[in-house]
Amino acid sequence: MSTSQQIDDYFAKAADFAQPILEHFRSLVHEVCPMVEEKMKWSMPHFDYKGEMMCSIAAFKHHCAIGFWKASLMQHSDVFKEGNAVAMGHMGKIKSMTDLPSDDQLVAYLNEAMLLNDLGIKMPPKAIVIEKKALVIASDFEQALLQNATAQYNFERFTYGRRKEYIAWFDEAKTIATRLKRINTAIEWIAEGKSRDWKYER
Repeated sequence: MSTSQQIDDYFAKAADFAQPILEHFRSLVHEVCPMVEEKMKWSMPHFDYKGEMMCSIAAFKHHCAIGFWKASLMQHSDVFKEGNAVAMGHMGKIKSMTDLPSDDQLVAYLNEAMLLNDLGIKMPPKAIVIEKKALVIASDFEQALLQNATAQYNFERFTYGRRKEYIAWFDEAKTIATRLKRINTAIEWIAEGKSRDWKYER
C-alpha cells in the first residue's frame, strides 16, 4: 500500500496504546480502498479518495478518534452523532482495540464512504451565519411609532433588513427638519406595509 512518511512519523510518536489502533484502522482503509491517498490535514492523518476527503484518525493522550467526512450523509449518522458528543470524531473515545467497532462494521462504513465519493455526492454547503447588530431605535422615531398602532405593528414584523433601511435613512439626514420629515413619511409608508424603497420594487 502507498503510505505517507508524515503519517508514519505521526503514528510513531503516538502513545503506546494508540499505535495498534492507528495501524489497524489504516490497514482496513487500504484493504477496502486500495486507491486511497494518505495526507496530513489539520495536523491529523486523513484518507482521501478520488480527490475528496473520506475519513480520518487522530491520537490524543488517552484516546483515539475516527471521523468520516460525510458522516451526516451516511446511513448510520445517528450512531456517529452519539460518538461525536463525547469526542472529536464519530465513534466516541477509542482507548483500546476493544473500543473499535468490529472489522465488518468498519468495512461497511468505509465502503459507504467510498460510494459517496464514487457518486460524487458533496456535503451541503454550511450556512453562513451573519451576526446581526441590535438595531437602535431613536426616541423620536419610537414616539412616532407609538402614535400609529398600525405602523408600529407593521414595523415590528418587518424583516431585520427592512427595519435597518428605515433607521439608516433617518440617520443620513443632514438636518433635524429633514430627519423629522423622513420619519413622518416613513410612518405613512410603514402603516401601508411599504419598505423604504417600495417605489423601486416590482
